[in-house]
Amino acid sequence: PEPPDVYNPILEKFLQSIIEAAEALGHHILAFSWQQKSDLAVEEYRDLIQSGQIDGLILSSVEFNDPRVAYLMDLNFPFVAFGRAHPEWDFAYVDIDGSDGIQQVARHLLQQGHQRIAILAWPETSRTGEDRLRGYYEALRPANVSIEPEWVIRGENTIPAGYKMAEQLLQITPAKRPTALICLSDTMAIGAMNAAQNMGFIVGQDVAISGFDDVPLIQYMRPPLTTVRQPIWEAGQRIIELLFQAMAGESSLECHILLKPKLIIRQSTEGTVNE
Repeated sequence: PEPPDVYNPILEKFLQSIIEAAEALGHHILAFSWQQKSDLAVEEYRDLIQSGQIDGLILSSVEFNDPRVAYLMDLNFPFVAFGRAHPEWDFAYVDIDGSDGIQQVARHLLQQGHQRIAILAWPETSRTGEDRLRGYYEALRPANVSIEPEWVIRGENTIPAGYKMAEQLLQITPAKRPTALICLSDTMAIGAMNAAQNMGFIVGQDVAISGFDDVPLIQYMRPPLTTVRQPIWEAGQRIIELLFQAMAGESSLECHILLKPKLIIRQSTEGTVNE
């Protein structure tokens, strides 16, 4: 579930993809919210299965030791996850390679001459966030650029959090202030851009800012936002393929699918470094 004032176009596109793919095969998608912090969450899944009204399950927002995955594996009920969980658990999933996406961003910024690159990350409990953060280190460490601890800052995936984190980073003394901010989502990047502009920085010249997701309308921001485009539609289609194989009792040679995202370069990172 999302807060009532939050619009999630990535989830909407994912749902549209699986709905169309399932209906083409004569099935319908039923959507249920996943109350992650509820002790009764897995019991709700048990009730759905025992009712006999569903043939398979698609899990989204999968985390490290997701109890839904463990339960469905023990039950041997057909399911496919949009995301990975515990590395030792063997189950069917489709995921986006967030680490690769952030590596693409970081390498682009290095090519633009940036040496002081910060990242606006998510809480450590986020599996997706930790995957993307790993890409930051994997790109910068081989490039022999320093990574100051104060350049890795964590917060929630909201516009206000992105604003606050960018404001904190841009208040660092000029000699150590980062010249580029990598955000783990477009939502945070919008907040970061607003903070930078309100502080008198020119985005794309004084500071480079990038996002992740390529949600609609960000290309029309001023300046347009560099971001990472996720193959969400393809993910939904592949998930339905795997799920229908599982429902038919068929084994798949390719049941661990990791899709590559694509860097979309726009004006928010195209300027040369202005020390």
